[in-house]
Amino acid sequence: MSLVPEHLAELLPPLLQGLGVTLRIMAGAAALAVPLAVAAGIGRLSPIAPLRWIAAVYVEVFRGTSALVQLFWFYFVLPLFGMQLPAMLVGIVVLALNAGAYGAEVVRGAIRAVPPGQREAGIALNLTRGQIMRRVVLPQAIPAMLPPAGNLLIELLKNTALVSLITITDLTFRGQLLRSETLRTTEIFTLILFLYFLVALLITACVRLLERRVRVR
Repeated sequence: MSLVPEHLAELLPPLLQGLGVTLRIMAGAAALAVPLAVAAGIGRLSPIAPLRWIAAVYVEVFRGTSALVQLFWFYFVLPLFGMQLPAMLVGIVVLALNAGAYGAEVVRGAIRAVPPGQREAGIALNLTRGQIMRRVVLPQAIPAMLPPAGNLLIELLKNTALVSLITITDLTFRGQLLRSETLRTTEIFTLILFLYFLVALLITACVRLLERRVRVR
């Protein structure tokens, strides 16, 4: 069965609506995951033991368990404790927590890769620990964070497909609905693959552009 213009005209609009939901979830999760990753990554290097423990527990729990199970736990188990959250909020929060846990290790590794002499120079200049982190360490660590961060963004995009299992009408869910209505399995899932691929290419291009600008600076 081949793709023809009339099929595209019929299938694309609902799929693009689903893609819009997917992009909103990804953007919301990414906006929350970035500060989580930075806070947890720095927390794991903190000289304050309780902060290290809290960051370590968060990272290990969300890296060591399935994102799908996390999603089901927040959506189906939390209501048993009197905390009912909208499906969209659950999707964004769970994906952010999951991506933030992986991102924390990226942040931690990039910070540890900065030569110790840079911190010592900051101490010699009488900078505080916070100033050394903001002005000396992070500006050198950020370029090393960007390539793996781009990979995590693409993983986040792909993980958004999981939210279809809690009734969110994202791109995957729209495709499943269309398939049940039209039985055009090949066309629908080929278009879905193509749309995910286009977004992933756009993410890669944006990250590479950001890498070049950061390196120039």
